[in-house]
This record gives sequence, structure tokens and C-alpha cells, in this order.
Amino acid sequence: MNRNLAFILLFTFFIIGINFDSQSQSKTFELQEGDILFQDLDCGPFCDAIEKVTFGYKGCKFSHVALAIKNEQGKISVLEAVSKGVCITDLETFLAKSHDVNNNPKVIVGRLKTKYQKLIPKAIIEAKKLIGRPYDDVFCITNNDYYCSEIIYDVFKISNNGKAIFSIYPMTFNDPETGKTFPAWVDYFKELNKPIPEGELGNGPGSISLSNKLNIIHFYGIPNGYQNNTK
Repeated sequence: MNRNLAFILLFTFFIIGINFDSQSQSKTFELQEGDILFQDLDCGPFCDAIEKVTFGYKGCKFSHVALAIKNEQGKISVLEAVSKGVCITDLETFLAKSHDVNNNPKVIVGRLKTKYQKLIPKAIIEAKKLIGRPYDDVFCITNNDYYCSEIIYDVFKISNNGKAIFSIYPMTFNDPETGKTFPAWVDYFKELNKPIPEGELGNGPGSISLSNKLNIIHFYGIPNGYQNNTK
């Protein structure tokens, strides 16, 4: 099993909405620092397993998430956790990772509601401190490594004086149809020589996209599973 396929994911491991219209696809949309980008990646068995046990905003199947941030040149980029660790990635590179049937990026954007906008400046400072940290390949929220949704959870918790604004839940790596661990995860953790953290607390992009602290404000494209009639 190729571990690198899994390293770029921000995983959603548990069973747990602005309508999609012409305005949400506006070509004049401007990403702001502090916006949260939810992405539907195409990564084979890992994404298949994730999509079978989780859902996000209006049914969207998200497997990655990143934070909009300004790079050293003052250009809007994204901060994300990938195989090489926590890093800043050009927005164009990030959006090019996966595309829908119309060749648009399978990415939507969440923006904190007005009440929480004040948390963004400190969250950005905290996020930048994480650049260079290793990827958290065992999905443990208590170590010093980071997976993608863990970044979002932590930096906004710190900026809110230690009180989390996003939730964590027990993770699952089991197929809901069989009750058995997905083979992709069996191989993955066997290669790491680590126990499967079934039931341990964690989070993922899907759950964050459902948060009542956010408004979904823009669709770059259509993620898998999206249902416009879902409330």
C-alpha cells in the first residue's frame, strides 16, 4: 500500500449549509485570509473508505482541508498538511489537485461568521508557527505532528483562549456494511507498525464544513456527493 496517497488527506473518520447558485460561483469571488477550503481529492481506496463513513456540507465528500493564508510575498495561498509536513502551497497548485466533470476544482470555501472573525489574526499567527511540523500519520491529536483538519481545530482553539470552536469525535476506520476495518487501513497501519486508532478522538474536513460557526460562501467546482436539496 502506498502511504503517500494517505499523507495528503485530512481525514474524516466518523459518521456524523447558502445554496449552490450563480452567485456562489461568481468569477469576482476573492479568497480572504482565514477562509477554510474544503477539498474532495481522488486518491483511490483511501478516499473510497473515507467517503463511505462520512459526509460534509450538503453531502459533499471531503478528504482534505486547508487554511487561506498570505505567503511571504503577501499573496493569498493555502497552509496545509501534506506528506512533507505542514507547508504553504500556491493557491493555483492546491486547486489543481482534483477536478469535477466540468474541469473545475472540487473545492468549496467556508468563511467564519462575523462573531468569530476576530479569531482569525491570532489563528494565522499560530498556523504559521506550524510550518515544517511533520505530518501526523497516526492521526493523534495529542502529539506534535499535524494532519490537515487538526490544524484548523488547533489554531482556532488557541486563538479562542483555549476553547475549541470546532468539534472532535470518535474516529472509525470500519466499513459500516461489514463492521470490519477497511483493507486499505489494515495495510496502512500494518506498514506503520501502529495500532489502528479506532474510537480515538479526531476530526476531519467533513465535520468542520458542517459547523454552525461557518458560512459556505463559494464553490470553485462540485465535490462528489453534493446534493443541492440537502438542508
